[in-house]
Amino acid sequence: MCEKRKRVGIMGGTFDPIHIGHLILGETAYEQFDLDQVLFMPAGNPPHKRNRLHRATDEQRSEMVRRAIASNPHFSLSLEEMNEDGFTYTYRTLERLKAEHPDTDYFFILGADSLFDFDKWREPGRICRACTVVAATRNHTSQERLDEAIRFLEEKYSGTFRKLNSLNIDISSAMLRSWIAGQRTIKYYVPDNVIAYIRENHIYEECDTDEL
Repeated sequence: MCEKRKRVGIMGGTFDPIHIGHLILGETAYEQFDLDQVLFMPAGNPPHKRNRLHRATDEQRSEMVRRAIASNPHFSLSLEEMNEDGFTYTYRTLERLKAEHPDTDYFFILGADSLFDFDKWREPGRICRACTVVAATRNHTSQERLDEAIRFLEEKYSGTFRKLNSLNIDISSAMLRSWIAGQRTIKYYVPDNVIAYIRENHIYEECDTDEL
């Protein structure tokens, strides 16, 4: 009898800071795609986010993720992209994981907005060969446009794309950083233990709202 293959989701991002929207997406993907585990993988040096003045350090972002997911047994923190030299690229990470864990199928979770830009990512074909791409829908996104984008990408890259049917929580890390800088509460948007860590370490207090 063949051993069952593992199914692992990947939630990538800067998580600067992590918020309930990220956690809801991870939990919904876990349920919808019958995953064994969801890896929360902070990006160490993403090429599209080079200006990180007044943001959290890599260590602080990782600690915020660790605290946010601590109570969920099927969520794990992955530092896979924290130790690379140079910029991190999704295709490299996925290919490395596939080589290290050939018994695992990966589900890479991204937002609908990112899906529309997927054609501009570095080596999209190699990403498709290494995982199933899961796109989270949003209220302002046209389902017809999303379906059209999925059909186009599947045909162009012979990839597998799936829609994540998650409740839309339309918040962003940029918005939360601006609220913290303006001394506005972020309670209920971010787990309490993460809020406490942000306050203890005075993160984002000097954040320039013009760069958000």
